[in-house]
Amino acid sequence: MGFSGFSSSLLENAVDEFASLPGIGRKTAFRMVMNLLKRDPEEVKRFGETISRLHNEIHYCKFCHSISDTEICSICNDSKRDHSVICVVENIQDVMAVENTGQYNGIYHVLGGIISPVDGVGPADLKIDSLEEKVKSGSTSEIILALSTTMEGDTTNFYIFKRLSKYNVFISTLARGVAIGDELEYTDEITLGRAIKNRNPYQQ
Repeated sequence: MGFSGFSSSLLENAVDEFASLPGIGRKTAFRMVMNLLKRDPEEVKRFGETISRLHNEIHYCKFCHSISDTEICSICNDSKRDHSVICVVENIQDVMAVENTGQYNGIYHVLGGIISPVDGVGPADLKIDSLEEKVKSGSTSEIILALSTTMEGDTTNFYIFKRLSKYNVFISTLARGVAIGDELEYTDEITLGRAIKNRNPYQQ
């Protein structure tokens, strides 16, 4: 069913912008815009400025490639964490999911996606070269492959394993005996925490 009949082009344009976000239909977008119109002007101004700053001022950590407010994220900058253990994840949502378990004290490497020929994503589109450089430096003792248990995730795991197997580094994966689901961000903290603690050596 369509959603039209706007009496204001400004209102319609605002709804169009919100509806362009993933998972937001036009009716939901309309409710969001109407909610903003009812708010205090200063709140709406702050909302707009925050979105603008998000786009213009956001950083990507130069070490792990996760989103950060600074050049080096707080995790990579934490001397209490074990920098010799690197958990390889697809995106920042997965970093947050693993952090919320409280069961991991290493650092991360965010690939920025997974290999998916159907979507036109190949190894060169991901942060794999910089991961290999970290391992090549000799300061890494373990790589934890914490990608989704989909065919694309398994393909990416295998590709990374082949790239890194020539180096003296232990490569592990999350425990498959625990049902971790397809996406880390949707897995409950206890289940994911067990999968991290009970991780296994990678097997082809």
